[in-house]
Amino acid sequence: MSPPVAPPGWSRWLVPPAALSVHLSIGQAYAWSVFKPPLESALGLSGTQSALPFQLGIVMLGLSAAFGGTLVERHGPRWAMTVALVCFSSGFLLSALGAAVEQYWLIVLGYGFVGGIGLGIGYISPVSTLIKWFPDRPGMATGIAIMGFGGGALIASPWSAQMLKSFGTDNSGIALAFLVHGLTYAVFMLLGVLLVRVPRPRERADGRPAPLEGVQVSARSALRTPQFWLLWLVLCMNVTAGIGILEKAAPMITDFFADTSTPVSATAAAGFVALLSAANMAGRIGWSSTSDLIGRKNIYRVYLGVGALMYTLIALFGDSSKPLFVLCALVVLSFYGGGFATAPAYLKDLFGTYQVGAIHGRLLTAWSLAGVLGPLIVNWIADHQEEAGRHGSALYGTSFLIMIGLLVVGFVANELVRPVHARYHEPATTVPATTDPAPKEGNDVTRQQPESA
Repeated sequence: MSPPVAPPGWSRWLVPPAALSVHLSIGQAYAWSVFKPPLESALGLSGTQSALPFQLGIVMLGLSAAFGGTLVERHGPRWAMTVALVCFSSGFLLSALGAAVEQYWLIVLGYGFVGGIGLGIGYISPVSTLIKWFPDRPGMATGIAIMGFGGGALIASPWSAQMLKSFGTDNSGIALAFLVHGLTYAVFMLLGVLLVRVPRPRERADGRPAPLEGVQVSARSALRTPQFWLLWLVLCMNVTAGIGILEKAAPMITDFFADTSTPVSATAAAGFVALLSAANMAGRIGWSSTSDLIGRKNIYRVYLGVGALMYTLIALFGDSSKPLFVLCALVVLSFYGGGFATAPAYLKDLFGTYQVGAIHGRLLTAWSLAGVLGPLIVNWIADHQEEAGRHGSALYGTSFLIMIGLLVVGFVANELVRPVHARYHEPATTVPATTDPAPKEGNDVTRQQPESA
C-alpha cells in the first residue's frame, strides 16, 4: 500500500481529523474498567485477572510502537491506520467470541495481545505525517491527535455502560457489547484510513527529489545519542508521576478526606475521575500548542518543575482543602497528557523528520515502564502503610515524596538535553522532502547549530 499523496490544493486541516478518528477509537483502552465488574461476575474472575487484558494491551502498545515504528515510516500512515483498524477491531471480535463461549483466555488474547498491537501502531500512525504537514506548529498538530487518545474514554465509558445496561451484564451481553464495539470502531477508523494524505514531494529544478533540510537523524542513530535516552527518562518520570494519581484517583481522594467532617462520596469520587480525564485531554492540546510558542525544553520545565510543586502542595496541605487537592491533581494530569503530546515535537526538533515516527515508537517504551512503575509505587506503599495502622492521607505521604524525587530527576535530565552532535546526522540524502505547507519557525532552544565535539 503506497502512501497516498495529497493532490494540489489539498488542505492540511483534513489530516488532523483523520488522525483523530483513529486516536478517539483506540482511546477506548482507558475505559476498560467499565467491563471489569461484569466480567468478574459473569466469569468468576478476580480483580487482578479482570485487569489482565488492559495491562497486556498497554505492554503491547509500547512494544508494537517500538518494533513497528520503522514499518510505519516505510509504508506510510494509510498502511499503519489499516493495520491498527484490523488489529483493534479483531481484538474486540475475538473478545466477543471469548465472552460468548466463556473462555477468558480468548479475551486476554483478543483485547490484550491483538488489540494491543492495534493500540501501538494506531498511536504512532499519524505522528510523522502530522509533523510534516505542520512544520510551523508540530506541537499543536500532534496535540490534536493525541488529545483523542486521552479523550476516547469520555465517549467510550458512558457508551459502553449503556450497552451493558441494554444487553445485560451476563456473558452473552458482554459478548454483544464487544461485537458492537469492534464493528463500530472499524467503521470510524476507516474514515481516517480513507482521508489521510502525505504532503507532495518537493523537487529540484531538474525534477529530482530534493533532500531533507536541517538536522536529520535515523532511528538507529538516535538510539546511540544521549538526547534520546535523556528524553526517554524525561517522559518516563513525567508519566510515572501522572499515572500514579490517575490509576488510584477515586480511592485516593476518598482516603484523603475520610477523617474530615466532609468525606467524599462515591459519586463525588467518580466525578473527580471524570475531571481528571478532562484535564488529561485538555493538557494534550493546550500545553503542546503552548510549546510551539515557548519551546519544548521550556514546556517540560513547566511539566516537571511545577508538577513537583503540585505534589508538594498536596502532600503538605491536600487533606485540609478539597479545592487545593483537586486543583493540584488537575494540573498534574494536564501535564501528564501534555507530556505525551509534546514528545513527538521535541523529537522532531532534535532529530528532524526523517524517521521521527520510528524514533517516537521507541520512545514509548518509557510509557510501558511508567505504566507499571507509577501504580506499583502508590499501591504498594499504601498497602504497607495500611498494614502498619495508618490511614487517610498518611497512606500516600511516602509515595508523593518519591514522585517529587522522580520529577526532579526528569527536570535535571531535561536540562541536560542539547542539540544532537553532527556525527549522528544523516549525510545528504535522496529521501524526498515534502512541500512545506507553512513556513517554519525557529522558536525552540534545541534548534541551534550542533554542539562542538
